Amino acid sequence: QVRLKESGGGLVQAGDSLNISCTDSGRVVKGYTTGWFRRAPGKEREFVAAINWNGDSTYYGDSVKGRFICSRENDKKTVHLRMNSLKPEDTAVYYCALAKEYGSGWPTWGQGTQVTVSS
Repeated sequence: QVRLKESGGGLVQAGDSLNISCTDSGRVVKGYTTGWFRRAPGKEREFVAAINWNGDSTYYGDSVKGRFICSRENDKKTVHLRMNSLKPEDTAVYYCALAKEYGSGWPTWGQGTQVTVSS
């Protein structure tokens, strides 16, 4: 059974915004950090964003900094990624992952959601 499930992906136009979410169906362990990664066809996996358990620390990859916003609702066991000013180069499969803390490794992954940005 997959513990993390991403949702909200789809096809949008350049300049549009899109929200994707990651819901944890497992037993929640307080203190975990949730991250977002993406993989575009023919490219390496890329770090996108991360947010700590309290939501007071966020981290962003250089390519999305200033455009994407990561937030969380712990009562709903859900982390959101608000993607603004989308570009065709943001097209990828987006995955969420869990870590004990930022920088410690990501042992738990979702199956991904496709985001496609047309020019």
